[in-house]
Amino acid sequence: MTPNYPHPILAREGWPHIAVALLVAVFVLVLVNWQWSMPFWLLALFVIQFFRDPARTIPSQENAVLSPADGRVVAVEQTEDPYLKREAIKISVFMNVFNVHSNRSPVTGKICEKWYFPGNFLNASLPKASLENERNALWIKTKQGIDVTCVQIAGLVAKRIICHVQPGDELSAGQRFGFIRFGSRVDVYLPTNIKACVNIGDKVYATTTILAEFRSA
Repeated sequence: MTPNYPHPILAREGWPHIAVALLVAVFVLVLVNWQWSMPFWLLALFVIQFFRDPARTIPSQENAVLSPADGRVVAVEQTEDPYLKREAIKISVFMNVFNVHSNRSPVTGKICEKWYFPGNFLNASLPKASLENERNALWIKTKQGIDVTCVQIAGLVAKRIICHVQPGDELSAGQRFGFIRFGSRVDVYLPTNIKACVNIGDKVYATTTILAEFRSA
């Protein structure tokens, strides 16, 4: 096992939201009273917990495909990868508002392409959210030449996908590459000969949970 890279315990993407929530709570406390300020303190606590971004330990298993997000598995199925136009195994992880929403690379590799699609904001747990919601897709090619598609999908509440990487960038397995605010989903498309290590309904954790294993050629 290898340790994860250092980063703030609270995601930078959430700092403005946390600051506003705390300032509003303090404002109400000072100008009104503590009873009226309680709902605003609770809201501030919710915002703080939403943007938590704990360090994770990265498995050293070289053929592992790591979970890109915390949440619950809502799909493990063979379907078409709409980005690379191939048959693939899709594993989908749904994040509710209480999950960590930091997104991390499922594999080590180079980003070959990046696609962004504006769209709807349906419940991210629904199958049609994969193709109809706002989404950002990354095509990652491993050093073994294996193609992996990782797709950030906005949910019913989330309307802000953040992706910090561009084509040509290199990612390490477990490396943080983005964030989705307030409820969302991540789809991973893999070659059909992989061994899936999770089932629908399983609870998974970004980086530490192995979603699948690449089989030897």
